Amino acid sequence: MAVPRLRTERCFLRLEPRTLQGKLAHAATIKGATALGVPVAPEKIGRIDLIVAGSVAVDLTGARVGKGGGYSDLEWALARELRIVDDDTPVVTTVHELQVLADTLPMTPHDVPLDVVVTPERVIRARHRPKPAGIFWNELSEEQLAAMPALAKLRGSRKRSSRSRA
Repeated sequence: MAVPRLRTERCFLRLEPRTLQGKLAHAATIKGATALGVPVAPEKIGRIDLIVAGSVAVDLTGARVGKGGGYSDLEWALARELRIVDDDTPVVTTVHELQVLADTLPMTPHDVPLDVVVTPERVIRARHRPKPAGIFWNELSEEQLAAMPALAKLRGSRKRSSRSRA
């Protein structure tokens, strides 16, 4: 799982269920995950088979609203840049039935669509839509990059790589 706001260079926490016997309930909380998880740099994660995104509201097409910071979309974009997720990686959320809106929510190009919405009453499979192919660098300010060391490091390596090819 990602650390809040991607604020460290090792911005993901690895939680190994087999080492958490008797501590799973605690590990499922933010405080517990922080205490029990091992910090990992994004490039050391390995392939991700499924993304579970938190949602405040969703629609039947797979659009979602999070808490408004855009970090879930940035986590996806970072993983996509590193090729540890792709367009076929399922993105799932769980919500209460009251959080499923009949109206269509707007989406921007950097928003990650959901593939599956699970409520206590039903499972909604959204039609497949392409997911963002990476980070929209032009949408990030220098202040945002400074606050997210892993993204700043990746951007720096991409800039160096493009200069060496030129």
